[in-house]
Amino acid sequence: MQPRERVKAAMRHDTPDRVPVMCQLALGHYFVNSDRSPSEIWFDSEVFARTLADFQRRYRFDGILVNLPGRPANWKSYLADTAQADTGELLRWRFGLETWCPPDDNPHTFLPGRNPLPRANSTTILPEDPALYRIPGYVWNTWHAPCLWDIPEAADLARPESYPDWLTLGLRTARAACPDVSVHIEVFSPFTHLLELFGYENALLALLDVPDICHRLLDVFTTHVEAQIECFAACDPDAILISSAFAGAGFISRRMYQAFVVPCEKRVVNAIDRHGIPSYVHTCGAIGDRLDLMAETGVGGIDTLDPPPLGTVDLAQAKQQFGRRFFFKGNLDAVNEMLRADDATFERAVRRRLETGMPGSGFILSSACSVAPHVRAERLARMVELADRYGRYDA
Repeated sequence: MQPRERVKAAMRHDTPDRVPVMCQLALGHYFVNSDRSPSEIWFDSEVFARTLADFQRRYRFDGILVNLPGRPANWKSYLADTAQADTGELLRWRFGLETWCPPDDNPHTFLPGRNPLPRANSTTILPEDPALYRIPGYVWNTWHAPCLWDIPEAADLARPESYPDWLTLGLRTARAACPDVSVHIEVFSPFTHLLELFGYENALLALLDVPDICHRLLDVFTTHVEAQIECFAACDPDAILISSAFAGAGFISRRMYQAFVVPCEKRVVNAIDRHGIPSYVHTCGAIGDRLDLMAETGVGGIDTLDPPPLGTVDLAQAKQQFGRRFFFKGNLDAVNEMLRADDATFERAVRRRLETGMPGSGFILSSACSVAPHVRAERLARMVELADRYGRYDA
């Protein structure tokens, strides 16, 4: 069975030949284990897509996640200069910002002098003001870019035609490079957009202080995400991941999740469903108390499923309660069972997830969250070997 078919079968609760394996790698993992520079991987969509394809072949994963939006091919023309150091690269942009690219972590953009980027103010905000959605701090953390490049100032981000072709360049390049692999694309949850707009502490306070403003902003952000889905859906992704990392119990209660996350993510899932594309949601940490609320959004699958001590999901219990409702991807402790564990502990953990997750299909073997930069490459390749041996449905 081809990798693309294998993942498709698992997401549909059909029976593949074996449990598929697909880990989301931290961008720092590519930086550490590739001979390409971090800035090239981060800012050049074609380089990024080729890097994803290279690592898919190296580890024999059944799928890859395109988790950066596309960039314009002429992105270097926006640079004023660059500087190299033992600890990374510094990119200075013509519009005054600076991006620091560490050798093993996500790049970060600052005002000159490493000063933090601005955020919106919840007490003075006008949700319908288009200029609001071009604040560098917000743009950086939802587009992973220092600016919106050549998107016109007056562009209506709720309209698919407002987005240039380069938005989908990474997805299109990955799809062409990996025709037999399950290729997924990521969009951010409207709730993540809200947190990035204000900054996390101020956003959580805004949920309490100005809930009506938050709901209006979430409505706007949902229209933006719906438009991006229209663009990506035309490029043949095998699934769309909704990145809703910060909606677990470590950030908000069940009541807040139901009030601020469920309505907008339900709209996002509906937008994906209209194209007949599988959907799943990525929420980190403690989500064991809200799997039922996640089900209310209509989403098809759940990613991460962090086990204790990182989270609160027991895979056996989740399978028993929601195993026919969702497909599951994850649950392997990325820190204690992958990064820090010895080989025997790691292999026991993988086998335990296979034994628990594979009955009835609907399971993709994966780290609970991103694979840390310094997880050994041979350990990741070993996951597929173990799935080949212990995760077969036709054995």
